Amino acid sequence: MQYQANRPGAGASLGHAPMVQAAADGMPDLQVIERSHQRSSSYGITRGQRPDLATLSRADLAQTLESSHALFGHARPVMETLYDQIRNTHSMVILSDAEGTIIHTLGDTDFLAKADRVALGAGGRWSEQLRGTNAIGTALFEQKPTTVHAQQHFLDANRFLTCSAAPIFDHQGQVLGVLDVSGECGSFHKHTMALVRMSAQMIENHLLAGSFPDCITLHFHSRPEFVGTLVEGIASFTPAGRFLAANRSAQFQLGLPLAALQSHTFGSLFGVPVSMLFDHYRKAAPGLMELYLHSGIQIHARAELRLREQHFQNAREATAEPVAAIASAATSAAAPARPATSPAPAVAGKPALQSLDTGDEKMSAIIAKLRKVIGRGIPILVTGETGTGKEWLAQAIHREHPQAQAGAPFVAVNCSAIPENLIEAELFGYEDGAFTGARRKGALGKIAQAHGGTLFLDEIGDMPLALQGRLLRVLQERAVTPLGSNRVIPVEFALVCATNQPLREMAARHAFREDLYYRINGLQVKLPPLRERSDLGRLADAILRHEGGQHAPRFDAEVRRLLHACGWPGNLRQMANLIRTALAMAAGENSIGLRHLPEDFLEEAGDLAHAAMPTQAAPASRSLRDNEWSTIENALRLHDGNVSAVAKALGISRNTIYRRLKAHGG
Repeated sequence: MQYQANRPGAGASLGHAPMVQAAADGMPDLQVIERSHQRSSSYGITRGQRPDLATLSRADLAQTLESSHALFGHARPVMETLYDQIRNTHSMVILSDAEGTIIHTLGDTDFLAKADRVALGAGGRWSEQLRGTNAIGTALFEQKPTTVHAQQHFLDANRFLTCSAAPIFDHQGQVLGVLDVSGECGSFHKHTMALVRMSAQMIENHLLAGSFPDCITLHFHSRPEFVGTLVEGIASFTPAGRFLAANRSAQFQLGLPLAALQSHTFGSLFGVPVSMLFDHYRKAAPGLMELYLHSGIQIHARAELRLREQHFQNAREATAEPVAAIASAATSAAAPARPATSPAPAVAGKPALQSLDTGDEKMSAIIAKLRKVIGRGIPILVTGETGTGKEWLAQAIHREHPQAQAGAPFVAVNCSAIPENLIEAELFGYEDGAFTGARRKGALGKIAQAHGGTLFLDEIGDMPLALQGRLLRVLQERAVTPLGSNRVIPVEFALVCATNQPLREMAARHAFREDLYYRINGLQVKLPPLRERSDLGRLADAILRHEGGQHAPRFDAEVRRLLHACGWPGNLRQMANLIRTALAMAAGENSIGLRHLPEDFLEEAGDLAHAAMPTQAAPASRSLRDNEWSTIENALRLHDGNVSAVAKALGISRNTIYRRLKAHGG
């Protein structure tokens, strides 16, 4: 039975596959329990009967382990990490095969003794047919994560337990086994299931990575900080670009189930030939690639080229993807091939920081201060409202650093975007095989990756307090110790942190470590919001040139007045997104007018802009609104006043129609 990936839809966030999200994570599904109880009765099991305590012989258990050697090899290090998280909670971690036979356990000594009384140990068999409703057997039957709490177990003998289990699938969607945490029912915690599900997903990802010794594996996500984390999509292809396999997150992001993906190639999914990967990795310091899904959504990706040498040398010849499929996919992509989050608009021939100096006095003063400390080992703290360009500035600081000329890394970490239970591993790395098995050699961690370059910690105010202490030690000792390791890795990097929160106030109320605050606050600069900048017009022109090139259409007079009149609550990020959309709407035209701007922007800024416009511009503005109301009025008559039907027909929101009705006394 194959698992199906949910398509992104209303309320779905691209890249956060359903396995990582749950509406009521960890709480038992009562419908699942009821179905399982009915099956248990149909098997002829009675609630009060003594459980079958027979276990496999040593020889049979060894044979079962051998048949599940790949599952066991990839699961064992993950189980050890999971057990470290639940240690001393009267619990145990269990791995079973696809028949419900337990093949490995780790647990607290006192609880293991109790578990042995019901054969909850290696060699024990926990299918529903033998044990009735239980997390392992029910998860296997339902093929979904399952929690069974206390009295919900069918057999009375098992009701001292609370168990949370998640099935483990291979790259073809077949169930290989189950990962389970079982413990005393009195110590039940609703977050246990979240840990089990994430651990099962880790095992699946590692199984996928080890399934094809000669392949291209793409790791991707719509947000660059999620590449390399648990929620990344992973898809494998042959050296010629034919699709091989994908994890659940990849299926979710691609919007296609596994069966549909089997007919695709790298080119048909991403609109470019697979040879582009080889060209990219011939660079001296290749970073993340920007690709586009067939839906037009941009993703950030890195590739692992686990190939025989001749495949790399003859990449172009080995690429056997149909040209028509690639062209079709590229044509259907709804976005141009450029970054979704524009870097700072560069000015040809100017150094990185100078490219940000477009005439505003506050920005000029900030840049002058930064030039005096760059390269001197002084940490920089960038503050300001959301969207004011903190990461743009961090990248410019990095490019200005003397070592950047040698291809030094720029490693950005969004401390608010990575799940709290993953951020420690993301920052500090983890020991060889702890998550990915010996073949993958663990993970270096973002801090170690930044060695010799720049570490940018964005939204540092959202870093959990427990990790702030570890970060402080790293900054003091200039060394990092990966999780599960005694190795000390020396690190040296330039540190840039950013936040829109009042760290000094947070430190005063113990919401942020005071010692860390003073450690990262070598030089603090506050970026001005866009509404306070005197160079707004030049900034808009710079972004326009960056997004559209030298031959991009220009803003007409009405749009320029609107840009200056807008309050820009989203700051530079809002402006960049607005200009990108306007360029797409004005494709093939010589100027960008009001008709090319997004409707929601016009609604929010229209009244303010109208008040700021000279008298001679007012008739044009009134004409535009009169035409809009006339269109809405006619559509309302046509659809008998059905606002939803009108909104769908005109492609506008119902709120827009209600606002226009109110404005016209409707």
